[in-house]
Amino acid sequence: MNPDDVRVPRAQAGSSPQHLLTTVLGEYLDSSDADLPSAAVIAILREFGVSEPSARAALSRLVKRGLIATRRKGRSPVYHLTPQAIAKHRSRMRHFLNFGSRPTPWTGEWVQASFSIPTAGQASRHALRRSLTALGFVGLYDSVWIRPGSDAAPVKEALSELLRHVEGARWSVLRVRFDDEAGPHGPASAYDLSSLASAYSSFVRQYAPLRAAALSGAVDATRALVARTSAMDSWRRFADIDPDLPPHLLPQPWPRQEARETFLDIHTALGSLAQARLVQVATPHWPDAASWITHFQASRNPARPEPTGGRHGSGPSAG
Repeated sequence: MNPDDVRVPRAQAGSSPQHLLTTVLGEYLDSSDADLPSAAVIAILREFGVSEPSARAALSRLVKRGLIATRRKGRSPVYHLTPQAIAKHRSRMRHFLNFGSRPTPWTGEWVQASFSIPTAGQASRHALRRSLTALGFVGLYDSVWIRPGSDAAPVKEALSELLRHVEGARWSVLRVRFDDEAGPHGPASAYDLSSLASAYSSFVRQYAPLRAAALSGAVDATRALVARTSAMDSWRRFADIDPDLPPHLLPQPWPRQEARETFLDIHTALGSLAQARLVQVATPHWPDAASWITHFQASRNPARPEPTGGRHGSGPSAG
């Protein structure tokens, strides 16, 4: 395959510089000891078509969020990931890389949250729905929301936090089982699984040319960084929106496994190339870049995706 014939997908439309920077730092920097000059960040984001003002704004926003902190080194401040950010990135990378690797153990249990809010509490109703969605719940009926599993603590806390000061509000949290779990009116009917299946199939189609090119060695380092980030940017959304229902509740055939294999082939094949490009771009502004820049890859042990490469990497390659 001719490298010039390969169309490398750009980062997802609508991805903000802040989102891109979070993705890149999470993938390629795994130590809070690394001193990252702003000029290096600007050069890195330029690879994605981000202007210098937008790159500086992204840095500022991540500082305000507590993911990045500043410290003095010479006359200019440098940036570093906070230990909390490193821990969060590792957890998220484990989630993204392991998602869909094995069927979810299933006990038949669901968590059900029910609530009643007076008309005067509409603002609280909207806030609660946003909170429930963020916790992975879906509306079975208007005021009855469910999610698979048995961990009720997070939703109990959310309901109490949002509704305890709303006069007349009532709520309850139960662990339930459905008699007709797989039937047309069972819990799976609350999910738009056909749209999710379509999204997985679209992912496979979109990234099929890149997958073939990556596996055949037709993607060079210059393109690998943006291409690999695009694939991660797309895949990570599935890990957040897929309810990960057990197989007997899913329509068949279910395309998630093919989408996962597409993502992992790209992510694995382009890892070293993307790392090399990042070092190349950052080094003129950050002489120590090669010592700190790493990349994550899926591990043979699904519980531990590892950073690899970079003299200060936190662990050996496990892939």
